[in-house]
Amino acid sequence: MAESVASAAVQNVTNQAMEYASPYLRYFFCYGEIVGDFTNQREALELKKQRVEICVGGARRQNEVIYKDVENWLIRAEKELKETQNLKDEIDCVKCSKWCPQWGWRYCLSKKLAEKTPIISELLKTSDFAQVGHRGSLQGIEFITSTPFMDSKSSKLALNQIMEAIKAVNMIGLYGMPGVGKTTLAKEVGKHAREQKLFDKVVMFTMSQNLNIRTIQDKVAEMFGLNFQTNTEEGRAEELFRSMQLMNKILVIVDDLWEEFKLESIGIPFGDEHKGCKILLTTRHQQVCTKMNCQKEILLGILSEDEAWVLFRDKAGLDDDCSSLNDVAKEVAGECKGLPLAIVTVAKALKGESLDGWKAANQRFKDSRHLDNEEVLGGVLKPLKLSYDYLKKDNNQMTGNDIQMCFLLCSIFPEDYEIVIEKLIMCGIGVGLFPYANSIEDKRNEIGIALKKLQKCGLLLEGDYAGKIRMHDVVRDFAHWLTSTGENMFMVKDKLKEWPDMVESFECYTAIALWNCSCNIKNFPYKVEFSKLKTLFLLGEREEDDILVVSSTFFEEMKALQVLYLERVYFSLKGFNSLPDLKTLYCIRCKVENFSSSLTNMTNLEILALICIEVDEISEELVKLPTLKYLRLSGASFGKMNFPPKLVSRMTVVFVASRN
Repeated sequence: MAESVASAAVQNVTNQAMEYASPYLRYFFCYGEIVGDFTNQREALELKKQRVEICVGGARRQNEVIYKDVENWLIRAEKELKETQNLKDEIDCVKCSKWCPQWGWRYCLSKKLAEKTPIISELLKTSDFAQVGHRGSLQGIEFITSTPFMDSKSSKLALNQIMEAIKAVNMIGLYGMPGVGKTTLAKEVGKHAREQKLFDKVVMFTMSQNLNIRTIQDKVAEMFGLNFQTNTEEGRAEELFRSMQLMNKILVIVDDLWEEFKLESIGIPFGDEHKGCKILLTTRHQQVCTKMNCQKEILLGILSEDEAWVLFRDKAGLDDDCSSLNDVAKEVAGECKGLPLAIVTVAKALKGESLDGWKAANQRFKDSRHLDNEEVLGGVLKPLKLSYDYLKKDNNQMTGNDIQMCFLLCSIFPEDYEIVIEKLIMCGIGVGLFPYANSIEDKRNEIGIALKKLQKCGLLLEGDYAGKIRMHDVVRDFAHWLTSTGENMFMVKDKLKEWPDMVESFECYTAIALWNCSCNIKNFPYKVEFSKLKTLFLLGEREEDDILVVSSTFFEEMKALQVLYLERVYFSLKGFNSLPDLKTLYCIRCKVENFSSSLTNMTNLEILALICIEVDEISEELVKLPTLKYLRLSGASFGKMNFPPKLVSRMTVVFVASRN
């Protein structure tokens, strides 16, 4: 027993000596313990690192953002495991070596292991993470995916203008006609803003006509990683408002805005509420930019002819070595008139078609057979139809109908035609637009306002000269598609060499425009029943010296006719006795039989325009027209023109420019 007590005492003294003595002694006498401790700790670190990496991988697959301390821990763990791999290899070498002086080697190795083990132990102590990541805010799929961007002259100019503007102002408006590429350009702006790190966050959402505020709030909240605590739109708007105020710089892209809208109702702070929040909105309507107080309004125009062909060829997958196909394809591309949406839609629809297929489509475009081309134009018609339908929503029912009819009337003019606004006004008054307006002048103003609205929403374009407007050819095709069926059916022929072989179906048309009619038409009818026809444009061919001769009975069965526009036509007014509703008669360079004696038959005539027509004295006959309110006589040699005071007093407009 005495020996046992003595042995224990010696061991205790030895342990205390080892504890308080120089640690270098431990490197000699505790090599096995140090190696075992190091090996166990390192293996534990390997296993722990593997588990953390599995958790991190799962979190990333759930689109979670990994906490920085977790990422740092993995970096440190990887570093330590790499650095201690050499020590592990040395341990294995010591075990296998039989010739090396083991004591010196063991001492050095034991020292290295003893110094590394506490570091590994500390890593293990800090490895218990309750969560390795959190649900992060989204970046926006619009700016992640690759969106084809046509770097055209107009889009590049608009892009540069926007990028400069967002540095200086808070609200920017990008407007243009449907299909011109506003959304694509807006996405490009978002990408540039992100790449250049101009903003902490870039958010984009679409307003559309059928606005759903909650859906928009949900999308924006996802972008900021916000989970709503309230359920009402107002409460969610306030939560979103406060959340966005915490971020310094934000770009909000509001796509496809149709009308004035308070962004605060969604929860978007800007202006004095958040000077670091910039707004870029896209719209078809310029007046929306004005109503939203945009400090910069930017117009996005169409593509040039060369740019259009490059885009068309790319989307149609055409090769340079197929000259015959490319010749036809260039004609088809030309029908798209530089409108990107039309170019992309038509090119994709015809991609892979045979030469015969391309020729057939091209001929349908030339013949204006729009129903036959509906499959090709389908992607273009839908956005244009939205703009057309919105004319009613943006105005009251009656005004909306009248604005739509103004748009349809523009489509009866030829392709690429500079439409004289005054002609359009006289036609619009004749068909009874804006009936609530009391006077001719009020109606003129209303039609003028309607045309401005159509321009601002991209359905009409400014003309090259003052007092004129234009209709983009693709938009004109859309209008013809609208008037190919339904209540308002139009027939428009840009060049007429022979009378259409479809007389039996004329009954359904409400407007007919026959341009450039050859005076040699053999089967030109003496009489046609147009019981629903309200508007008729009949023009002789410009290139021919002779004018188109029309029988005196031709107009007799047009009982509903309200507007008659004649140019380079030889006709008689005898048949006009049966036109009780005729309100507008517009004649240019025509020859008329017995004009003065027949004029009094038109008892409901309100507008009379005689341009470049040789007539006798007609002043007394004009007095006998009880409803005449607008008279335009110009560019011709008139006889004695002494207008009686009674006539002048009841006229709204009198324009006389005679040539003597």
